[in-house]
Amino acid sequence: MGDQKDRRPSPEALLRIAEQGGLGRLKLFLGAAPGVGKTYAMLSAAQAKRREGVDLVIGVVETHGRAETEALIADLPVIPRRVIDYKGRQLTEMDLDAILARHPQLVLVDELAHTNAPGSRHPKRHMDVEELLAAGIDVFTTMNIQHVESLNDVVARITRIRVRETVPDSMLDRADDIELIDLTPDDLIKRLQEGKVYIARQAERAIRHYFAPGNLTALRELALRRTAQRVDDQMLDYMRTHAIEGPWPASERLLVCIEGRNAPAIVRHAKRIADQLRAPWSALHVETPGTLRGGETAKTHAAEALRLAHLLGAETVVLPGQDVAATIIDYARANNATHIIIGKPARPRWHQLLFGSPVQKLISRAGGINVHIIEAPSGKPEAKLRPAVKPAFAPLPYVATAFTQFACVIVSPLIP
Repeated sequence: MGDQKDRRPSPEALLRIAEQGGLGRLKLFLGAAPGVGKTYAMLSAAQAKRREGVDLVIGVVETHGRAETEALIADLPVIPRRVIDYKGRQLTEMDLDAILARHPQLVLVDELAHTNAPGSRHPKRHMDVEELLAAGIDVFTTMNIQHVESLNDVVARITRIRVRETVPDSMLDRADDIELIDLTPDDLIKRLQEGKVYIARQAERAIRHYFAPGNLTALRELALRRTAQRVDDQMLDYMRTHAIEGPWPASERLLVCIEGRNAPAIVRHAKRIADQLRAPWSALHVETPGTLRGGETAKTHAAEALRLAHLLGAETVVLPGQDVAATIIDYARANNATHIIIGKPARPRWHQLLFGSPVQKLISRAGGINVHIIEAPSGKPEAKLRPAVKPAFAPLPYVATAFTQFACVIVSPLIP
């Protein structure tokens, strides 16, 4: 029965598939910085789709005067932009209603983080894209890593420039495909110097500031990591949907188990391992009938450790369970954890031999999952050093020795 249960697809994964039924597919062309070739890559992919017979249109594409980019849109159908009067100026925006009325299979929408002109139906372009997807229209779009909302502060520290236009992380999580458009810092700087990104004066200033080699290297690493995270999530969804038992060690994932008053020390240790492996990690506390009977003190210790794990960047989970080891293993396999970190049992050895230990059960059931047993500090104050004192006379050892010798004398003649 247990094996059959393990092979069932995840209800959550199946629900997500059902919710996406009828929605358009989103492909995101993600770059580390302007000028890496996102729009060119999107248009090249669109040309391939058109040769396959896909009905597509251009909703909005910014060529920035680049000849090679303009050449790719020459034979693609374009939905004319809508003109908006704003304070005596005429601004143009993507005509969302015209695209919905035309209802192509695929629409190209450049610069996802763009802020629409006042008077538009949605304040942000990514909201226009969400409406297109809801209508069942596939979308190709582009974005740079600095526009991801959760990375806004990180990018500001790297470049010393605060990006005002951001896109919620949910759009990246929503993307069915993410294609990373990667270019080395040296190649991008060469493109700048050749005037393929900005005009000469702007390019020189950009290289001294935002496009400094160190900045580009850091932004490139952010883009690589964020793309890898999304790919890892997609792999996890696939495993859950197809009831594939983990782990698939394509990337590292850590799971730390929360139990006992020493759990905060175990959490800190897990954080250090996660940083070394550059891996996502989770903190799991299993609530058994025994832990629930442990009183408020045990609950407080668990809550504090979970709170610490959350502050350190872990996903925190509390699950009910009768068997601690089985619950941990089930969660680890369902979430493709490659490492489990747990504290060394506090019970004496004789207790473990008589009644069993969740840690030993965990090791025996782990299969391909690595199990780390951590001996955390007890938290008790260390004993103070005292001057050596001559021990008092203790007669018991001498009596025991004399008795043993006497017994040997009496028994030895009886031995043949």
